[in-house]
Amino acid sequence: MPRIAYLGPPGTFSEEALLTQRDLDAERVPVASIPEVIAAVEHGDADLGVVPIENSIEGPVTVTLDHLAFESELLIQREIDLPIRLNLCARPGVAMADVARVLSHPHAHAQCRDWMRSKLPDARIETVNSTAEAARLIARSRRRDQAAVGTAFAAELYRLDVLAAGIEDHADNMTRFVLVGDGIPAPTGHDKTSIVCFQRHDRPGSLLAILQEFAARAVNLTKLESRPTKRSLGDYCFFIDFEGHLADEVVADCLRSLAGKQARVKFLGSYPVAGEEEARARRRAASRAWRQATAWVDDLRRRVRQPGEPFDTSGRPAPSTGPDPSAPPIPSTAPVRELP
Repeated sequence: MPRIAYLGPPGTFSEEALLTQRDLDAERVPVASIPEVIAAVEHGDADLGVVPIENSIEGPVTVTLDHLAFESELLIQREIDLPIRLNLCARPGVAMADVARVLSHPHAHAQCRDWMRSKLPDARIETVNSTAEAARLIARSRRRDQAAVGTAFAAELYRLDVLAAGIEDHADNMTRFVLVGDGIPAPTGHDKTSIVCFQRHDRPGSLLAILQEFAARAVNLTKLESRPTKRSLGDYCFFIDFEGHLADEVVADCLRSLAGKQARVKFLGSYPVAGEEEARARRRAASRAWRQATAWVDDLRRRVRQPGEPFDTSGRPAPSTGPDPSAPPIPSTAPVRELP
């Protein structure tokens, strides 16, 4: 049975995300922090790891992004979207009016900031490594003036009462988790690729030049954000997610061109995602059109005469008409003239 590390202790949203993956029959290994999850996989103490990477309210989980970009060679194997419902939990017998201290993970605190300001304006906010760690600390303490923000799962696990449920500031609260490990999963036809681009030269238009590589191939971006490179003030890299898999010729050609002309690229993974059939069909059509365009150009290049080769009209193939006109158009940087 494989071992999968996650941000512990038991009862975190990371464990809940792992439990939604019914095909991952594995031993769950709780560890104390996100860097330790990644380290456990790198050192062979776990086969895979689950870490949060983005929240719909608070944005990116920077510790995850930075470790994948700068500290680790692990690759993303899949992503997991989990609806987040936060609860204020305390020891049995503690009332809302008794609470003077609230423990949780910084992201959980940020996701219910307005609720806390309205309901517990005088409570002191303290951060710990995870929502489940907050629940465990509350359960072990004899103090009766404190509470934790966390999961209903953790409240049940540590025998706490839920004083208030659904305290997140926005109802549509989602966190994206990623499963990290070694290797690249096989394409499913509905995949996403993640990379980090480091500019070779900081000059006007450098980001535009990177983005044009995707636009020219009709590759749809799903995320673009900048992060400091940690080298110097004002030096940034770009995290880019886009539709498609490394095995797709369109994606491979885009990455090849990016690395060759525009930027140093770190590959973070090609992996399956959930979504609508429309996006899947759009990518299939784009890949098909690109293959047709490639075959057309290859056919033209085969007809180029070598130096000194005499002109010969015998057996000349019929004129090439280009790709299937019903396929989505593929932009080009310059027109291609058919040879005689």
